[in-house]
Amino acid sequence: MGEEGGAGRPGRSPPKGTASIGAVDDLSTSLHFECPRCGQVVDARFYGPCDTCRAQLRAALGSDARKVEAAEYQPKMNVTPNAVATKD
Repeated sequence: MGEEGGAGRPGRSPPKGTASIGAVDDLSTSLHFECPRCGQVVDARFYGPCDTCRAQLRAALGSDARKVEAAEYQPKMNVTPNAVATKD
């Protein structure tokens, strides 16, 4: 047929201005952007707050993990057992 394109179908390429989605060959590539919280220009692997802002957010909003016990399931009074389950 044709040569393979980035749109997932042979012979087709993605529209102009779009990026094709595929496997990332180099996981060490970094983005150059402004931190959305403080505006400082940073190089990071993923878009988001810079390391300084992330540390501040963890200190202010973070908490220790704790075990939460849920109440045991109690069916409603109007719920009846399945007829197949009670069949002798």
